[in-house]
Amino acid sequence: MVHSGCPILESKIRRGLSKCLNRANGAGKSSTLMSIAGHVKIQEGKVFYKNNELNQIAVHNRIRLGIALVPEGRRLFPDLSVEENLKIGAYHKSKQRYSTNLEKVFELFPRLKDRIEQLAGSLSGGEQQMLAIGRALMAEPSLLLIDELSLGLMPKIIDQCYEVIQELKKQGMTLLIVEQNTKKALEVSEQVLILESGRKVWEGKAEDAKNNPEIFEAYLGLSS
Repeated sequence: MVHSGCPILESKIRRGLSKCLNRANGAGKSSTLMSIAGHVKIQEGKVFYKNNELNQIAVHNRIRLGIALVPEGRRLFPDLSVEENLKIGAYHKSKQRYSTNLEKVFELFPRLKDRIEQLAGSLSGGEQQMLAIGRALMAEPSLLLIDELSLGLMPKIIDQCYEVIQELKKQGMTLLIVEQNTKKALEVSEQVLILESGRKVWEGKAEDAKNNPEIFEAYLGLSS
């Protein structure tokens, strides 16, 4: 896959697994997620999902294929209520599916149910992140793209959000995660993909990354 003339990566993710993309800002991680979701044009190369070439498929049709993005910065509609933001995530669903999915989101994030009529812009940062995740889940994705989930959040809220991610894993959802909090990302990932200046440096099992001092310290920024 190529963005702005620069090769980004050649990689695969198996259904039901989670993979984290890691490295410093500017490495191409967010561009990768945005390209898969359809918000950034892929200038060269091809991206496939469920045997469908995504390059010429519009964003709304990628959502119908089962791809949903939790974007960096949440990108909510601040002047709309919690419920209205969730409805946007399920715009292509029937009323019955909307109601079912809404209850599932409230089971994962009970706080959103308590805030259902509150404007999104008046929520705390943690509640806004819960809403961003919930909005993506309203589309019933099979592939969830998560960009910097922990950014700007208190540790307690980060833990709560990652408990939900663990639950989604148990349900068989495929996850592709970009995360500055490497420790948290590794807790929920079976696979790791490391990018440097838009190129793949290393890819393999999360356990192998943890057991490789060079990878673990130099690229993941952790001490073994």
